[in-house]
Amino acid sequence: DRYRDLVEHIHDLIGTHDLQGNILSINPAASKLLGMNHETIQKMNLRDLLIPEVRDQFEDYLAAIQKNGQASGLMYVQTANGGRRIWEYDNTLRLDSADGPIVRALARDVTERLQAENALRESEARYRDIFDGVQEAIFVESPDGRILEANQSACKIYGYTRAEFLAMNVTALVPEDYAVLTTEIGQISGPMETVNRRANGEVFPVEISGRVETINGEATLLVVVRDITERKQAEEKINLQLQRLSALKEIDRAISSNMDLHVSLDILLNQVLSQLGVDAASVLLLNTSDSLLEFAAGKGYRTPAIRQSRMRLGEGCAGQVGLERRVIHVPDLSLAGEQNQRAVLLKDEGFMQYFGVPLVAKGQLKGVLEVFQRSPLQPEAEWMHYLETLGGQAAIAIENAQMFEGLQQSNLELVTAYDATIAGWSHAMDLRDKETEGHTQRVTELTVQLAERMGLGARQVVHIRRGALLHDIGKLGVPDSILLKAGKLTDEEWAIMRRHPALAYEMLSPIAYLKPALDIPYCHHEKWDGTGYPRGLKGEEIPLAARIFAVVDVWDAVTSDRPYRAAWSKEKAFDYIRAESGKHFDPEVVEAFLGKFEQG
Repeated sequence: DRYRDLVEHIHDLIGTHDLQGNILSINPAASKLLGMNHETIQKMNLRDLLIPEVRDQFEDYLAAIQKNGQASGLMYVQTANGGRRIWEYDNTLRLDSADGPIVRALARDVTERLQAENALRESEARYRDIFDGVQEAIFVESPDGRILEANQSACKIYGYTRAEFLAMNVTALVPEDYAVLTTEIGQISGPMETVNRRANGEVFPVEISGRVETINGEATLLVVVRDITERKQAEEKINLQLQRLSALKEIDRAISSNMDLHVSLDILLNQVLSQLGVDAASVLLLNTSDSLLEFAAGKGYRTPAIRQSRMRLGEGCAGQVGLERRVIHVPDLSLAGEQNQRAVLLKDEGFMQYFGVPLVAKGQLKGVLEVFQRSPLQPEAEWMHYLETLGGQAAIAIENAQMFEGLQQSNLELVTAYDATIAGWSHAMDLRDKETEGHTQRVTELTVQLAERMGLGARQVVHIRRGALLHDIGKLGVPDSILLKAGKLTDEEWAIMRRHPALAYEMLSPIAYLKPALDIPYCHHEKWDGTGYPRGLKGEEIPLAARIFAVVDVWDAVTSDRPYRAAWSKEKAFDYIRAESGKHFDPEVVEAFLGKFEQG
């Protein structure tokens, strides 16, 4: 009774069938599992309970249990409502039964369990695919730094197998001077940039982040490592480009703001050495008169011997660069042979490689930029392009400096011609009026000295000199009958004579070059108290240059012999100048004049 009660109330299937599969007995649990009544099941063959797809395997099951006396595995059955279930069975053959050989069958419905296991396996497979498919290296670490898990990317990045990872501590991946990420909660560093070490010993940049995870009650550290070698290389390349652009900007600024060729070349060569990472560089300028390339500037040389460089176009490496107007690279100067005409000059330099760039501006060869390196160098296309760009900048600097020098020379010649013309006009005036011969030169020199004493700048003094030379140019418009009259002038004649400052203004104002010098020819007869002519200016209305000249003009007039009177003594002239201070003359100018000339 106890066994029957147990069999009838157990949830697993218990029954028997013969060697043909006919069901002999079955417990009530089978009815519940299959959704069929007890009597129906006991009239069926076990084969009929299987799903159609596996019924042809039933004979194999029967043969196996007869041969081995036992069979276990999974059985796929079909319920009354068409559902499908999975039974896990463990069946045994009994030969001592009163009814002949029978199979005792024990089965348990494991459909839900297997479905859950399959779902778990699928989930694990998806997790593993994701885990191994991520491009970043992922580690699971124990509190003491042991690596508990590593993905495929970690193997690829570091060069270890997964088995090797699981046998090592994370400290093996970290250079000695780097602090390992802590696993204590609240102290996880990241994301942070640092360096790690590969299996081959190579140190490379990484970005690391991590967080604490609790697995089976144990705190572990989940670490994600990203190899940022390419990013760092890109950043370095961008920074290099920015540095090179900044260098070009600095060179441009030097070229545009400074016409001194040596200053521009000095800045350019500094940038060549720093941006290209070479040992030495120099610029040879072309002397067009004899087609010689001559040293102009250099940086990075151990001895000054390079300064003696002089070679014709076509001679040596630099001569070839200039003649052929193309970049030349000599990887090994020791093999250059006769091409390296300066071997004696460079013997103590230890140079291995040579680069030469022609400096061409507006179709004209200006010189050659030379670059030397003492160690092996494998230049990339970008490096070569930047070298040529610097060569272009050097050519522009040379062109600008030469143009500026030419303009300066032309301007100097023009200024000299102008000043010679002014001196000629002045001399013509002196020749016209024999009584005042030499007067213009004297007052010009004294006026310049007084202007300098009063602190006027060099540019102002230049215009004062020209104005003093031309102070009486307006008298060219005064008839000889008045200008050279021996006797006293009539009122009408004085009116004509006093027009000469206005005539000077009319003559000189159209000449832009002489406009800054007009103050003396136009205003030197104005008086401090306003009684002068031609405009009756008063005080500081009178230009300073004219106020200075007025004192010197009167001084020279009264201290020079005239047909109608003898020259005054210096003492008498000084007294007169002092007496006219505040009337005819500016008091400050008088004070400066007396301070300079009274004791002299």
